Amino acid sequence: MASPTGTEAQEWKFSQVFGGDKSPVEEINDVDIVSAIEFNDTGEYIAAGDRGGRVVLFKRTDNNKLKEYSFYAEFQSHEPEFDYLKSLEIEEKINKIKWCKPQTNGHFLLTTNDKTVKLWKVFNKKIKQVSTGPKGSEYSFPSVAQKDSVVAAVPRRIYSNAHAYHINSISLNSDGETYISSDDLRINLWNLGISDQSFNIVDIKPANMEELTEVITSAEFHPKHCNLFMYSSSKGTIKLGDMRSAALCDSHAKVFEEEEDPSTKSFFSEIISSISDIKFSPDGRYILARDYLTLKIWDINMESKPVKVVRIHDHLRSKLCDLYENDCIFDKFETSFSHDGTQCLTGSYNNFFHIFDWQGKTSIAVEAAKSANSKAKRAGPAPATNLANKRGLRKSDNPDNIDFNKKCLHVAWHPREPLVAVGASNNMYIFAANTVGNNNNPSV
Repeated sequence: MASPTGTEAQEWKFSQVFGGDKSPVEEINDVDIVSAIEFNDTGEYIAAGDRGGRVVLFKRTDNNKLKEYSFYAEFQSHEPEFDYLKSLEIEEKINKIKWCKPQTNGHFLLTTNDKTVKLWKVFNKKIKQVSTGPKGSEYSFPSVAQKDSVVAAVPRRIYSNAHAYHINSISLNSDGETYISSDDLRINLWNLGISDQSFNIVDIKPANMEELTEVITSAEFHPKHCNLFMYSSSKGTIKLGDMRSAALCDSHAKVFEEEEDPSTKSFFSEIISSISDIKFSPDGRYILARDYLTLKIWDINMESKPVKVVRIHDHLRSKLCDLYENDCIFDKFETSFSHDGTQCLTGSYNNFFHIFDWQGKTSIAVEAAKSANSKAKRAGPAPATNLANKRGLRKSDNPDNIDFNKKCLHVAWHPREPLVAVGASNNMYIFAANTVGNNNNPSV
């Protein structure tokens, strides 16, 4: 996982935006807010889900030698439901989207809300038209003619009734045949071809619920080894499980946990230590974990401490009480490794997202906007300190100037290129980087 050389630097620039075009005075509908973003394995397609249960697909096209994404398809994945046994409303919001391995007869995606996972097939459907012979002819036989084609989406499998609590993660296995779904207390293993049966591989539910001390927050399969998976908890721990060891993987193979500094312990310590998202690096060697204040990079072979700690939100420590009162302290920011594993991507407030070269070369903050001021702002090479410039906080980093209603929670990195997609309110922004150095050859 080589890092860019010291003579190179990346310039991140706005590329495209998809979504609503509301003016500042217009109110954004809650159902239109982006809730999930995912590239497919090649990066040719990108899917975005929203709180209204819709999934929109975009396809890469060559437009005047510029590679851009254009609308491809849209379908309603989930509808609002009501659980009459528990008297609970089940939101239609799309929590996660995962692309399955490509097939010749179409594209397959897994989508999930809080309770139900669905497998969708998206394909080109040819429209047939029945016509008859010309009027007045003695014989008029109907004929079928192929007309234009449309992109259709049909549900192929519905995986339901397996989770008592809200589903927070789905992850496809490298074998291409199975996937896991995770809720607060359990992780289930599914076969893509079987919708009425799953196997419980992790169960942390105590016999007495009053003894519950933590919940599962995220889970992911290893990208190379189909027997390995990991899951994170609200206590800030990451556990690596091996399905070869036992049917129920309650005894983890490895645990990654950093001891809390007693000097910084407070009422909010447990809340801000909860991990909102975890990702394996493309080669499976490293683990990227995001909690409320920091990004941590772990070496899978070293459980004692993370190899890097990036303090994204250290400047918000003085505001934790206010953030608790307005519920922002419970915001779940996603994270992602770059296509080559050398950089990390995560979101923040004021519609900013951060890109960090975790080997210590550069760290930048970019505003998710299509205006001229959305260019990347270099934040200084501080691998274990706040991403703000060491000489002082930028105006946008001053806690009193932050708009906490503007946030980039959902992020994704293109699997092959320095290109990212981020969700900000009802928009999905795409930013691309040019790598410039002594040779002045752009990479994109």
